[in-house]
Amino acid sequence: MENTIFNKLIKRSTKSRSKNKNVNNLSKASINVEYNIKRIETTDKEMVNFLFTLGCYEGETVTVISKLADNFVISVKDARYSIDTDLAKAINI
Repeated sequence: MENTIFNKLIKRSTKSRSKNKNVNNLSKASINVEYNIKRIETTDKEMVNFLFTLGCYEGETVTVISKLADNFVISVKDARYSIDTDLAKAINI
């Protein structure tokens, strides 16, 4: 019985991992999954500077805590921030 439950949990976790391979920016990220930021991709220099002040830069870990309409609550360096869809799309993971 315990092995059956364990096997089901393993199958679920591998399914969710394979689903996350197609994620290329934070707007498509799953909730409560840690991602490493690969780069900030935007032509707006002010947006880059703002994300840098939040701690969003290459190599940093980011987690989406919740998605509410066009807002994302993210966790970066043990702090939580609310960002809009444009900012989330600029963060490549």
